[in-house]
Amino acid sequence: MKSIEIKSSIREKIGKVDSKSLRKNGSVPCVLYGGKETIHFSATEINFKDLVYTAAAHTVTLDFGDKKINAILQDIQFHPVSDRIIHADFYEIHEDKDITMDIPVIISGSAPGVLNDGGMLSRNKRKIRIKAIPSNLPDSIDIDISSMELGDKVTMADIQSDKYEILHPENTVVCQVRTSRASMIIEEPVIETEGEEGEEGVEGAEGVEGAEGVEGTEGGGEGKKDEGGAEGKKEEGAKGEDSSDSKG
Repeated sequence: MKSIEIKSSIREKIGKVDSKSLRKNGSVPCVLYGGKETIHFSATEINFKDLVYTAAAHTVTLDFGDKKINAILQDIQFHPVSDRIIHADFYEIHEDKDITMDIPVIISGSAPGVLNDGGMLSRNKRKIRIKAIPSNLPDSIDIDISSMELGDKVTMADIQSDKYEILHPENTVVCQVRTSRASMIIEEPVIETEGEEGEEGVEGAEGVEGAEGVEGTEGGGEGKKDEGGAEGKKEEGAKGEDSSDSKG
């Protein structure tokens, strides 16, 4: 497994005031456990870049100048707002003692169940916790999915090794090719008959006839108004003739 070297400095003072001062100067307060004694030290925050901001697993070599100590990152804390590293815990490793680490899973190949049958690759575990001596720690756990058909899956039992112990139940699924929802939808074609289209045409024709009837009604109403006006004029003319006869 690849090791990343971090230059470290032993802390002369321990406390909140000193930790706050270190963070202002771009350093991270750290603690090393697992050795004969607990060591409080600090390291520049930029040195954590290749260790923290990556999916790969690494061991660490802490360089104190006069001595170097091999360790692993055990815990790290980030500021809730700025997301800067505010504290880190390391654990010293020994060549003859088992250590526990989370190892990333790397998928390679293309599953026929995805390419040919419209399935979907589901990744249930992206990291696997294992226990082994430092020399047997793998950089990653590789899984080839080139032969996985629809419904196939890889469990912890399929990736066992003599070099390390997997700390998960054997039936835990690492990845599987599942049936996608899109491939389960069956579209039913919509069939339109000529009779239905013909009925719609007839309804349209009835609508036109109805419109003509309305126009006829309006015309009749106007005709009645004109007739009424003519009759009124005739009555007024007759009254005028009667009045002239009486005067004579």
